[in-house]
Amino acid sequence: MPGAGIEHEVRDHVAYVTLSRPESLNALTPDMRDRLIGLLTAASADPEIRAVVLTGTGRGFCAGADLRGGGTGQRLPGDVARVLRQGAQRLIAAVLDCEKPVLAAVNGTAAGLGAHLALACDLVLAAESARFIEVFVRRGLVPDAGGAYLLPRLLGPHRTKELMFFGDALPAPDAERLGLVNRVVPDTDLEKTARSWAARLAAGPTRALALTKHLVNTSLGTDREAAFAAEAWAQEINMTTEDAQDGLRAFVERRSPQFRGR
Repeated sequence: MPGAGIEHEVRDHVAYVTLSRPESLNALTPDMRDRLIGLLTAASADPEIRAVVLTGTGRGFCAGADLRGGGTGQRLPGDVARVLRQGAQRLIAAVLDCEKPVLAAVNGTAAGLGAHLALACDLVLAAESARFIEVFVRRGLVPDAGGAYLLPRLLGPHRTKELMFFGDALPAPDAERLGLVNRVVPDTDLEKTARSWAARLAAGPTRALALTKHLVNTSLGTDREAAFAAEAWAQEINMTTEDAQDGLRAFVERRSPQFRGR
C-alpha cells in the first residue's frame, strides 16, 4: 500500500515490517494502524511466514498515535471508547494474537501507543539510544492501547504506576534492567541482531512456538487447573505436527532436527 507509511518485505520466511514516517517519529495514522493489523493478521495465517520483525526508520520507533487529525469537536458518549476498541486496542491484540513470534527492534523513541506496540511483542531488542515513555499523563490522558494490561504483567503495579504517574523517559539500559526488553545493543548493531534473532525464530518449530506464546500470554489470567489443562491440550495438539515428530526422531537418531514450520 504505497504512501501508507509502512514498508513490508518477506525474506527467508521472515516478514519485516518497518514504520516509515521519520519526519513524525513514525507516529501512527489510522491508515498505518490498519495496515499493521492487516499485515500481522496475514502473517499469522501464512504458513510461509515463520517470524515477524517490527521496527522503525529514523530517530524514532513510534511516537504513538498521530493526534493531529483527531479534532477536538463535540463527541457523543461512547465515541472515544469505540475508537479505542476498533483502533489501538485492536492493534495490540493483533500483536498478542499473531501465531508467529513477533520481534520488536526498537530503534529510538517509543512513546504512548508506540511503547505499548513494542512491549506487546514477544521479544524486544532495543538500541542504546532507545527510550520508552508513558506519555499519556503529560497530555492529561489515561493510558490506553493496552498499557494498564501489559505493564503490570511485565513490571508489577508499583513500577508501572511510577512510569505512568510521572511520564518520565525510560532509557533502554534501564528498561533492560527492569525486564521490559530482552537485550540492549549498540545502535549500529540493532538491524544485524534483529535479523539474527529472526533467523533463529524462523528456523524453529513454528506451531510449537505459537502454542507456547498462547500459554504464556494467558497464564497470568488463568488459575492452575485451567493452565495445566491448556498445557496438556497444547502438547496434545502439537504432537500431531511434523516438527514435533521430527524433533523426537532427531533425539533418538542423535541429529539436529529440521523444522519446517508444519
